[in-house]
Amino acid sequence: MPEKPMTVFVDARWTRTDVHDGISRYGASLIEALHRLHPVTMLIHDEAQLRLLPGDVPYVVVNSPFAPRELWLSRRLHRLGADVVFSPLQVIGGFRRRYRLILTLHDLIYYRHPQPPGFLPLPVRLIWRLYHRAFWPQRVLLNRADAVVTVSATTRDLIAEYRLTRRPVAVVPNAPSVGSSAADTGPAESTSGEVNTGGVRGDRRDLVYMGSFMPYKNVETLLAGMAALPEYRLHLLSRIDPAREAELADSVPPGADVVFRRGVGDDEYRGLLANSAALVTASRDEGFGLPVIEAMNAQTPVVCSDLTIFREVTGGHAEFFAPDSAEDFAAAVRRLEEPEHRARLVSAARTQAAGFTWASSARRLLALMRSVLGRQ
Repeated sequence: MPEKPMTVFVDARWTRTDVHDGISRYGASLIEALHRLHPVTMLIHDEAQLRLLPGDVPYVVVNSPFAPRELWLSRRLHRLGADVVFSPLQVIGGFRRRYRLILTLHDLIYYRHPQPPGFLPLPVRLIWRLYHRAFWPQRVLLNRADAVVTVSATTRDLIAEYRLTRRPVAVVPNAPSVGSSAADTGPAESTSGEVNTGGVRGDRRDLVYMGSFMPYKNVETLLAGMAALPEYRLHLLSRIDPAREAELADSVPPGADVVFRRGVGDDEYRGLLANSAALVTASRDEGFGLPVIEAMNAQTPVVCSDLTIFREVTGGHAEFFAPDSAEDFAAAVRRLEEPEHRARLVSAARTQAAGFTWASSARRLLALMRSVLGRQ
């Protein structure tokens, strides 16, 4: 008798309705790639989320993940015939489930930096802080699953170190979502059609930063380092709270050239990446660092803090600096001014980036889904 087709649901209720954040983009990108390999149905709670989700994937509207009805979500999924449910976070409700459940833990950043994202409701932010004061709540959540996904070997090793779950842990990495992947295209080009050779604009060179402005992102080190880079302009691309912008603006050294872009679209981001001297980050902690891969794919060098995760993602093909040293940061940028060194670094980094595609990540996830069902 033929084997019953596997019915797969993906929790897309963490998708934003305005612009993607990291988890929102991770979920939406995996859904799109996975649906090409095997039929998927999305769970949403607001039809406005569909604007940032693939249009050809069927969906079901259910409760918000913050609603009391979340406790009985499994009943709805049973009626829908779910065999496997994947969540891009480690939280999803439902008691007495019969389907297989795969949860995601992206990183352990908030145990070291417990400030929650500002967009969460106040009660959720309070619970967030309490949740990250000890590891046992994380263990309870992860051990509810049949398997756990994370985005890097670095985080997988931390999960093992802190004994956060008894379940199998699989690495399903992030991948570039801005432009095409390195595996599918030729060399990335600037908007003028010329390969990026240094981000020169007349007598100015451009640096770009893409990421949040939370304290652990350590943007202050980048700003301080700009004092030693007077011919460079630093573009801070992400949206920013006005109070935080004012705080950072006050710390810009005299004579430093820093621009707050307050959010850019994908096309603008692509153009800035392809025409910049480097993508820069001084983060003290990361779960993956997606902008790093996006820059490598765009043939733009990466200048980043010397973290284990950045060593993993870049394969060592970046300029590294001590996270809290503005002088070290400026020196790392200067090293890229040597054309032959820059060219070698760009070539090796682009080869490394080719290993990160949503198609590859979707294949890993699909194999895990089949495994938890006892299928090959």
